Order: sequence, then structure tokens, then C-alpha cells
Amino acid sequence: MTPLSYERCCAEIVAQTEQLRATIEGADLTVAVPSCPGWNAGQLLRHLGRVQRWAAGVVRTRAAGPVPEPADARELSAYAREDPAVVGPWLAEGAADLAGALRAAAPDTPLWTPVPGGTASFYARRFTHETAMHRADAALALGERYQLDTEVAIDGIDEWMQLGSLPVHFEMQPQLRELLGPGRTLHLHATDTAPEAAAEWLVDLTGDAITWRRAHEKAAVAVRGPVTGLLLVIYKRRPARSPGIEVIGDENLLDFWLQRVSFG
Repeated sequence: MTPLSYERCCAEIVAQTEQLRATIEGADLTVAVPSCPGWNAGQLLRHLGRVQRWAAGVVRTRAAGPVPEPADARELSAYAREDPAVVGPWLAEGAADLAGALRAAAPDTPLWTPVPGGTASFYARRFTHETAMHRADAALALGERYQLDTEVAIDGIDEWMQLGSLPVHFEMQPQLRELLGPGRTLHLHATDTAPEAAAEWLVDLTGDAITWRRAHEKAAVAVRGPVTGLLLVIYKRRPARSPGIEVIGDENLLDFWLQRVSFG
């Protein structure tokens, strides 16, 4: 029930990127990416490579204050017709650069982060899951099978819960407070993990903040399925009502929660 180690995250950034590179080999990168509206597969890859390089710079320079993402990490019209033979090696270079910058820093190295925390560990963990999720985007767009290591998927849900429940979101999105109310609880239960993994999550919206815990508890609505499937559901890469996912209880609450909590 502990996060992935710092070194494991550094390794996963490279490994997930290599798996992504294998997915796009010989593919038509002009295909649209439904989970990233307005982007095709090539533009998705350029986005990922740009933000990986941006994070590497933040870590390498030990940035003490905000560093904006480069404009071409979001404005991707120049990358409408990418060649896998070109963008694949470029993507691998960016992942290796980020992993190298992280390994040159200690996990607790203080630096600027966009959320409370302020250490290199944030970037190691965040870009493990950023890369894994964009690999999912590419696989889904290209019609390829997607599977994620169980430990990585479990940590991905933990990280999503932690970041998505930060109080700062209420300041940025006051409408999130509409989620809170009596009896509003959600339970996620991974059905393909060992009992010792404790891969169950309880989201509690009954107080004055969004809270969560790893727990096996009754809730107003329960969502059961493979852990990778649950991760894709909360990231809105897969509908909650899809093969292999079971929803029990207040489906309206689940829909409302997924609509409002939009981190990632």
C-alpha cells in the first residue's frame, strides 16, 4: 500500500515510453484520439514528449518558482502528419532525459511543483502515470490492446485520488462543492488483484471535503472490475458501463462524480 519507489518510477517512465513506441510502430499517426479531442496520434506523442522535456528542465534546474509549459505542448497544429520512424526515437530521447534528470536528483530535492509537495518525487510519480495514460490514449485510438502492470495501475488510482481530492480544486472549481452531500460514497473494487494488494478504494463525499481511503466498505455505489479497467474509468478513457465493469447502486452518483472530478 505504499507508492511506487522513486527508482521504479524513473524506470517506468522509460518503460512506458518504450511500450508506447512499440504501439505506434508502422501506425497511421493521423488517426484521431477520441480521449484527447482535437488531437491525432502524432500530436498526442508530441505533447507527451514536450511535457516530459519540460519536467526534465524543471528538475534539472531545481526551479524554485513556476515554470510554464511550452506553448507547443498544447498548440500542436504543426504536428498533424507525424512519422513513427521520426517521432518514436524523439519520444524515447525525452523519456531518457527526464529519467536521467530525476536520477541525478534525490527524491526529496526541493523544487517547484504545480501542487503542494515541492520535491522531485512529484515529477517521478506524475510522469509515470502521465506516460502510462497517454500510452492508453494511443492504444485505444489505434485499436491496440492495453494492459498495465498491476502495481503501476494501483498506484495510478492512488495518485489520481490524492491529486483529485486536493482542497485547492475547490478554489479553482467552486462547482466541485456540489458533489458533497449526505450519503454520497463510492467504492472501487479491483477484481483481478491478490487480497494483500488491498486494491479497494472508498471515496467519501459526506463531509466538507473530498476524502478517500483504501477500504472494503459499503457505499452508495460500487464499481467492480479489473484494476486497469478501473483506472481507465476514472480517467474517462473507458465508459463505466462497458464489458468487464460492474456498477452496483446509485449510478447517478457515479455519473455525477465522474463528470465533476476531472483531474487528468
